[in-house]
Amino acid sequence: MNRKSPTGSPPEKPGERATAARLPGRPAGNVDRRALALDAALQCYVDRGIAATTLRDIAGEAGVTPAALHYYFEDAAGLREAVIAERLMPVFEQVRDGLIGLPDASLGQVLEGFVNHLCALVEAHPWLSALWIREVVSEGGSLRGLLVDRMAPEITRILTARIAAEQRAGRLNADLDPRLLMVSLVGLTLFPVAGLPIWRQLFADQPLDVEHIRTHALALLQRGLELAE
Repeated sequence: MNRKSPTGSPPEKPGERATAARLPGRPAGNVDRRALALDAALQCYVDRGIAATTLRDIAGEAGVTPAALHYYFEDAAGLREAVIAERLMPVFEQVRDGLIGLPDASLGQVLEGFVNHLCALVEAHPWLSALWIREVVSEGGSLRGLLVDRMAPEITRILTARIAAEQRAGRLNADLDPRLLMVSLVGLTLFPVAGLPIWRQLFADQPLDVEHIRTHALALLQRGLELAE
């Protein structure tokens, strides 16, 4: 005979408590499998490309079942949006916040800070430069629209406005195009880092890493822009 629960609610059926504790597809254990899945998805995006990556690929990389991914993200689009929100956007927000945090600095300090910060980020997140080339620069990349619409506008506006203001004040080479100077900053940092495997083969007799790229970029900026002291 079934007994009522102490609260007076209907009696539980055999196995009902276990079902309530863990929904179908929800992984057991204390490992943060959701975070693991985000990191695995990011790695698959770098290795295969976003469009070519399947949930099964990500599940295999993360060591979870496809059902677990459906539980956490519903589908491939939901997982992709989670990667963007929780892995990509925070990195770009750090770049933006670094620029906003230098309102009274000289342009030289702003550009130096940009290079230092970006190089630190690509060292901390090795996937960044590779994903940039594959999904933003390459035609058909899945993140190009995201960069143009959400990631880059504020950073672009802040930097180009500062550069133009320095030119008007006579403290910066007037022949420089503020738009292309910002492009040059990216070209001095993200592109060389993405190509490091190639440069290391070409210059195999000497070590080459992100620190070399950073110091080279700063040397070009500090002595090639006619910046006022």
